[in-house]
Amino acid sequence: MKKIVCAKDAINLIKDGASVMIGGFLSCGAPDKLIDELVAQGKKNLTMICNDTSYPNVDKGKIITNKLAKKVIAAHIGTNPETGRQMQSGETEVELVPMGTLVEKIRAKGAGLGGVLTQTGIGTILEDNKEVIEVEGKKFIFEKPLGADFALIYGTKADKFGNVSFYGTTRNFNTVMATAADVVIVQADEIVDCIDPNDVVIPGLFVDYIVKREED
Repeated sequence: MKKIVCAKDAINLIKDGASVMIGGFLSCGAPDKLIDELVAQGKKNLTMICNDTSYPNVDKGKIITNKLAKKVIAAHIGTNPETGRQMQSGETEVELVPMGTLVEKIRAKGAGLGGVLTQTGIGTILEDNKEVIEVEGKKFIFEKPLGADFALIYGTKADKFGNVSFYGTTRNFNTVMATAADVVIVQADEIVDCIDPNDVVIPGLFVDYIVKREED
């Protein structure tokens, strides 16, 4: 049985300066309740790892607006002008990673791999400070695995064993991030006794805590 806790207690585990993966593609599948609690508790100097920084004052964008992240590792920031402004002013360090590469770096961490090789970025500034390896006459950038202290992810439904299922495209980054963090906190719309094994997307062995989105 996994620990079912309130959002306040779950987020209280996160300390200032922690690295935090946050699931979702824009607002689709974003753990909004957990993000709101992160902002309410004023956690700061975070390294935020995410696909995007959403929109100003919307889910992940609230972390940016409240200047709680010292560094952002993301594939896309174009929908949030405040992220770009903070990057240009030097207030927040932003590391942009091609989306496919970002997923593979996280997957590598979860799978216990030593890294991944990709041709994405060859001949560009993405090569800077990276090791370039030649395989059968082709050049590849070596990318190291990417993990985090915590992962805040969304699930449509979770059971008391921590198994998680999803509706539609809400699974996006949530599935891979659940494998690559030391502590995984799931925000679920519904908590049930047991999910049909055929519907399980994230096995419960990856999950540490469950938070119901609308707490009783």
